[in-house]
Amino acid sequence: MSWGVDNLPYGVFSRQGEPPRVGVRYGDKVLDLAAALHDEVFAAPSLNPFMARGRTAWHDTRVLIQNKLTGDSSVTESHLIPLDQVRLHMPFEVADYVDFYCSLDHASNIGRIFRPDSEPLLPNWRHLPVGYHGRSGTVVVSGTPVRRPHGQLRAGVYGPCAKLDIEAELGFVVGVPSELGSPAGAFEDHVFGVTLVNDWSARDIQAWEYVPLGPFLGKSFATSVSPWVTPLEALPRIPGRPQDPAPLDYLRRQSDWGLDIAVEVVLNGEVISRPPYPSMYWTPDQMLAHMTVNGASLRTGDLFASGTISGPESDERGSLIELTWNGADPIKLPGGDTRTFLQDGDTVTIRATAGTLTLGEVTGKIV
Repeated sequence: MSWGVDNLPYGVFSRQGEPPRVGVRYGDKVLDLAAALHDEVFAAPSLNPFMARGRTAWHDTRVLIQNKLTGDSSVTESHLIPLDQVRLHMPFEVADYVDFYCSLDHASNIGRIFRPDSEPLLPNWRHLPVGYHGRSGTVVVSGTPVRRPHGQLRAGVYGPCAKLDIEAELGFVVGVPSELGSPAGAFEDHVFGVTLVNDWSARDIQAWEYVPLGPFLGKSFATSVSPWVTPLEALPRIPGRPQDPAPLDYLRRQSDWGLDIAVEVVLNGEVISRPPYPSMYWTPDQMLAHMTVNGASLRTGDLFASGTISGPESDERGSLIELTWNGADPIKLPGGDTRTFLQDGDTVTIRATAGTLTLGEVTGKIV
């Protein structure tokens, strides 16, 4: 899979004794953009100042980088640093964080688990992309250990989470703000790129607390993201999944924003699931439209995520609660181990590809 000039994801890196700055990944190296392009915006310790420049600057800079990398190698060679010599940091400063619930298969599975005698989907689900506001301050970069949360598990009971779960998701990073009181404009004018997300979930805390206002402490303890943000321009696009009933006018798709992305979930080195992003019901342009239709403004660095990516098959589910059917059907691992939910010491990696492009990975270890 490719880390070549058709990819060029952005990240923030540092070498020992040097401040963090922006680069792009090229093969097994990172290109120091401040040095290679002589542009101080890339000397910042986050992508936010560059993302705020907007769509034209994103495109022009991408073309400039591609030309430099495919031209005279002596121009860029001294600014390409091997990845094993750098530390990767959080790639952007998160302003607000919103998590959606856009997989028909995931929502249907959760409904069947918790409401086996009722319709799996609640009445609003096919009419709007359901979501909740998360906690931006606990969004962390891949490799950051995830501490098992404590909380109320049921009436009068406090203790460590016993049903610690993952959610394999795709995140969308906002570059250009919108005005308070006005819906956002075209998706491509605001969204800079995508990153992989693991929305860690404490299912027992969540189950007790979420009625009537939704996720809170069961979600806010940690959300991990990849250190790489792939530009929107690099992604192969496909038509979105058909929707019935037809959405309201503000949610009508103006262009194809289905994404041809294949995901893998790896637990302790073993692939346990391959969720397909093309199966998602609500597309990212619809998420953005719904998030701002009431006049809520966007800020540079906003992150909104797709919700768990799950497909129709049993090995395409993007969370342990689905893969084990809430613990009733444990996952069998090599050596005789089984898992229903995560144990201390477990390491989860979510990785993805988009056609020939590698989107990187996001990893976390439970401590």
